[in-house]
Amino acid sequence: MQQQWSAVDNYLISSLIPQDEVLRQVLENNLRAGLPEHDVAANQGQLLALLVRMVQARRVLEIGTLGAYSSIWMARALPENGKLITLEADPLHARVARENITLAGLNERIVLREGPALETLAELGDDAPFDLIFIDADKPNNPHYLEWALRYSRPGTLIIGDNVVRDGEVAEPQSGDPRVQGVRRFIEMMGNNPRLTATALQTVGVKGWDGFTLAIVNG
Repeated sequence: MQQQWSAVDNYLISSLIPQDEVLRQVLENNLRAGLPEHDVAANQGQLLALLVRMVQARRVLEIGTLGAYSSIWMARALPENGKLITLEADPLHARVARENITLAGLNERIVLREGPALETLAELGDDAPFDLIFIDADKPNNPHYLEWALRYSRPGTLIIGDNVVRDGEVAEPQSGDPRVQGVRRFIEMMGNNPRLTATALQTVGVKGWDGFTLAIVNG
């Protein structure tokens, strides 16, 4: 099935997503630096960009930068005076991300804060509220990231959580994987919070079997 999923994704990407030399170079830079291949697929990057445009976001918060591939997709979709703040704990990832942000010509639009997200999040009060928040970092801390996202939201803020299906293991309440348990708590918190209207979708493609959550802040 993985071969078929990848073939379909590659067809969709080649048919719908224009080739982009900068983004291609970003992925090459990430691979050369030894970063894990956890970047979103190109069609998923385009989805993030479309969501930024659909909610007319001017301020975006990204928790988990990696090599800034998704950061660049979202920042390009912002208006000229828009701003994206991205948080990265790993010094190597942060160094590569800064190089990629410069390559993309987005130093004026993207601000990278280096350090554990639970520490850097506490420093963003003056930048809030955000119009869109993308959570794509260490999964055991997803519940804490959701608490911060709610603190930094306004009515209408879109909160996206990536990699929530975990090859189907998210449906296993007895899973011993702390990443799965973090995602399960994250999903339960969204479902139980009256401030949020949320859903989740499974995805298959070049990144395997996974999925994401979408939640709108009601008030």
